[in-house]
Amino acid sequence: MKILIDANVLYPTVMREVVLGVARAGLFQPQWSARILEEWARAAARLGPEAEAQARGEIVMLNAAWPGAEIRYPPELEHRLWLPDPGDVHVFAAAIAGSADAIMTANAKDFPRNVLNEEGLLRVDPDGYLQGCAEAQPGVVSAVVDGVLAEARRLSGQAWTRRSLMKKARLPRLGKALERMG
Repeated sequence: MKILIDANVLYPTVMREVVLGVARAGLFQPQWSARILEEWARAAARLGPEAEAQARGEIVMLNAAWPGAEIRYPPELEHRLWLPDPGDVHVFAAAIAGSADAIMTANAKDFPRNVLNEEGLLRVDPDGYLQGCAEAQPGVVSAVVDGVLAEARRLSGQAWTRRSLMKKARLPRLGKALERMG
């Protein structure tokens, strides 16, 4: 399954690390555009120049890890598309150009399912999608989350639990599902 990932999933860090960890494990093929990556860098810049520099470094590593993931499309593709927020049309255009199966976004209201369906696209929210992955491949998703959890504990010095970290990362259903699975 090819999934175009919106900037609001790539930034914040924990959500991105879990989503990309699941992709690295082979559960889906990630896609993005240069503009989506730029939105991530600009969002990080609000925390200061160091955060922006870190985001830009991570973007370079992301493109190196997935050389075919960055989707390019002709600008005129945007002209035939409509979404409630015109600022999100570029995401829709990239998904179409990349023959994505879905757009992963935390912004449901600006990506109406009926509009996406007209182009053969699904909208998936990161929490629901990852919960489904955990139910289908519990060992894989558990290992990804445990790796992210260990890194969060190392960097923060806090004693995060799976559930508390997933809740903070706006992935509460995933955290609850993993807790049920043990």
